[in-house]
Amino acid sequence: MSIAFLFPGQGSQRAGMLHELPAHPSVALTIDEASQVLGRNVLELDEEKILESTVSTQVAIYVAGVAVARALAAEGALPSAVAGLSVGAYAAATACGALAFPDGLRLVHLRASLMEQQFTTGYGLAAIVGLDEEQVTALVAKATTEQFPVYVGNLNAPRQIVVAGALPGVDRVVELAIATGCKKAERLAVRVPSHCPLLQGVADVLLDKLKTLEPGTVRAQYMTNRRARPTRVLDRIREDVATNIAHPVRWHDSTEILVGLGTTLFVEINPGQVLSKLTTEAFPQVPSIAMVAMPFDYAVRQIRDAMEVLD
Repeated sequence: MSIAFLFPGQGSQRAGMLHELPAHPSVALTIDEASQVLGRNVLELDEEKILESTVSTQVAIYVAGVAVARALAAEGALPSAVAGLSVGAYAAATACGALAFPDGLRLVHLRASLMEQQFTTGYGLAAIVGLDEEQVTALVAKATTEQFPVYVGNLNAPRQIVVAGALPGVDRVVELAIATGCKKAERLAVRVPSHCPLLQGVADVLLDKLKTLEPGTVRAQYMTNRRARPTRVLDRIREDVATNIAHPVRWHDSTEILVGLGTTLFVEINPGQVLSKLTTEAFPQVPSIAMVAMPFDYAVRQIRDAMEVLD
């Protein structure tokens, strides 16, 4: 294993993100295909006001990730493994061949629509920086109530953990974390309680939908969100894509295992830079690049060079 593509999740969006994609034929074709599937101009989704919608945000992130991965593939820059955080898992599954783009696009739209419909107000996420999983778990246990439940969500780094749930419970965890002396604790710009049992109903619907899709051919290792394990088994990939929304994402564990398997280059695909920063901090011995931070041709050369070393 040598090159791992990382696909960011919700929170990486920003206004203009689709208009900033590389000027590459594969990008243009992906944008056109997405517009045909959805029946609207996808480029309209990256306007600041429109990105306030969970549906617009998740669809735009998915389209951006697949478009850039396709452009890289067209230039012979291919991953040995893929990993996607939350909705980024759909782009990762598409990039490795486990999910066709039109199917993935419809699933992401359905996923986000169900999340948005189920949680119109009063729920969200907060990031706790400076405390470990055991400490945050203890604070969550202290803050949660039957009326205002809160859960441990993403484990992005050993001391960067996201909690999810009803806002009074989330805010209580933030208060407790600050009192404990954490480095930072704050709400995130996400309006749904991602990656906790509150979204089990959404996961069940997605799993049923995935079972009806045509099989794909898996071409690279896929790192699961829930168990942080590499797999090429199609059913396992699709189960993880569907159900990760109701379970914590063990992101740091996933990247740690990728390093252990021999990853020599992390490449974060559009539109984010946070994942590459996390790998740089955790594994400074392994180069990490973000596609949004450099010219497309330069990134292609770096990936090709890494592939040549592997050969």
